[in-house]
Amino acid sequence: MSGTDVCVIIAAHNAAETIATAIDSALREPEVAEVVVVDDASTDATEAVARAAEDGSGRLLVLRLDVNRGPSFARNLAIRQSKAPLISILDADDLFLEGRFKRLLRGSDWDLIADNIVFVHAGSARDLLSGKVPRFASAPEFLDPVQFIKGNISRRGAQRGELGFLKPVIRRAALETHGLCYDESLRLGEDYALYTRAMLNGARFKLIRSCGYGAVVRPNSLSGRHRTEDLRRLADADLSLLGDPELAAEFKAVLRRHERHVRDKYRLRRFLDLKAASGLADAAAFAFRSPSNLAGVVGGIVRDKIEPLRRAVSRAPSRGEPRYHYLMPGTAVAGECAGASMSFDY
Repeated sequence: MSGTDVCVIIAAHNAAETIATAIDSALREPEVAEVVVVDDASTDATEAVARAAEDGSGRLLVLRLDVNRGPSFARNLAIRQSKAPLISILDADDLFLEGRFKRLLRGSDWDLIADNIVFVHAGSARDLLSGKVPRFASAPEFLDPVQFIKGNISRRGAQRGELGFLKPVIRRAALETHGLCYDESLRLGEDYALYTRAMLNGARFKLIRSCGYGAVVRPNSLSGRHRTEDLRRLADADLSLLGDPELAAEFKAVLRRHERHVRDKYRLRRFLDLKAASGLADAAAFAFRSPSNLAGVVGGIVRDKIEPLRRAVSRAPSRGEPRYHYLMPGTAVAGECAGASMSFDY
């Protein structure tokens, strides 16, 4: 394998409807030397559909877990089973835009490199395959940990704007040098946790604005169905990082801010869970157990009451017109916007 060969890793659970498109989008890229799919104990035909997506090149490996272990475990397994020097994560209901790796791999001054993400609703996903998506100028920059962590504190009303959604190409050597892997206790924010630890260990995270990753927004996606416990574990991952006595003060400050942001989400969800399971008295007892609990619950309830009003006045897309939005704003490249519409939510 050459130093520019890529292994694409896909963790899949009940993704029979989308996995073939994801695999096809990876196998059509000439830089892809391996595609490793881990079927995380699906109860549908995910494994069979994935195996049927083999294109005859021998680059596809499909593994199956008999017990659901979560995306972190599945990705770590795929990384151990692969050999290519570059690792690229692809969600089972997403796809690469044609030519993604040709644009990403032009330089070598990085340990992680990510491009822009275009989000599109499932009914308009064909536009991603046909290439009818605006392309942006690359505008390269390097992320620092403070910038990245701040970019993962979501804003109510903004559509999927967190930088943790980035899907970088990662140098295997960078993971091995620092002994990094996905935190298998996490089923939410596992990407954020890995990228943060990598950068705190000195990894160079390069970002370009050209768009090479397509995320299909589905109402039943796994990322939208996280458990209350998943929020607590993500907040605890921040606490683990904060336990490093050598961590610089500026990093500690932004990590504490992210931890409080996630912990408040957990407090609201825990309050609602208790209310549904045991009644208002038990939920209130949890809320009044500490000032932090009360602030998280009250603040969350107020924001949830305001959100429907904001949605009611937001602009809806024109009928029949696909509405794209992007993780990051960018400058469109002349001549590459034909046939597409753009909407920015910033």
